[in-house]
Amino acid sequence: MRVLVVEDERLMADAVTEWLRREAFAVDTVYDGDAALERLGVNEYDVVVLDRDLPVVHGDDVCRAIVDSGGATRVLMLTAAAAVRDRVAGLALGADDYLIKPFALAELSARVHALTRRARPAAPPQLTRAGIVIDPARREVHRDGRYVALSRKEFAVLAELMRAEGAVVSAEELLERAWDEHIDPFTNVVRVTIMKLRRKLGEPQVVQTVPGVGYQIP
Repeated sequence: MRVLVVEDERLMADAVTEWLRREAFAVDTVYDGDAALERLGVNEYDVVVLDRDLPVVHGDDVCRAIVDSGGATRVLMLTAAAAVRDRVAGLALGADDYLIKPFALAELSARVHALTRRARPAAPPQLTRAGIVIDPARREVHRDGRYVALSRKEFAVLAELMRAEGAVVSAEELLERAWDEHIDPFTNVVRVTIMKLRRKLGEPQVVQTVPGVGYQIP
């Protein structure tokens, strides 16, 4: 699940980014509205965490652009303005949620998780396939009743394969969904992560390689 953080206070932006990455999100970060519009024109995001009072291009204009695009991206607007009229104005722009500064990082991540569920088709609380049970909310994985400890990236890749419901997912799609924009597109990180995932899930192997296409859990 991919998130764009747009916040001009760099310490806050970096703190939010690090927190969300610990929650297994792929996070890109920019510090003004113009850079946000540039990223939105290139990448697809599930959620944008958007400061309202941005330099260069105001957060309101970024929010309008996201809404006008007609995509599934959800907007969590951040602001220091606590008045009801300010919250109403932000929601009227098309923001999906509103969080007043200062806020707890745990609350922010809970709201982002809720918005990602709205950005995608509804999924069951647990994903089950080929003896694997994955609980996205708790970030727990079991295979045939055995708990499997995974890293954040291994969990993110497995979740994408499980959500595909047997369809093939390309390495490029996994890079797009599980890593941020700073990843080298020519890296072998997907192949390495798949190898580690297979080893941890054990035998018989359930993650299949479709040569020249990608990976699947049939």
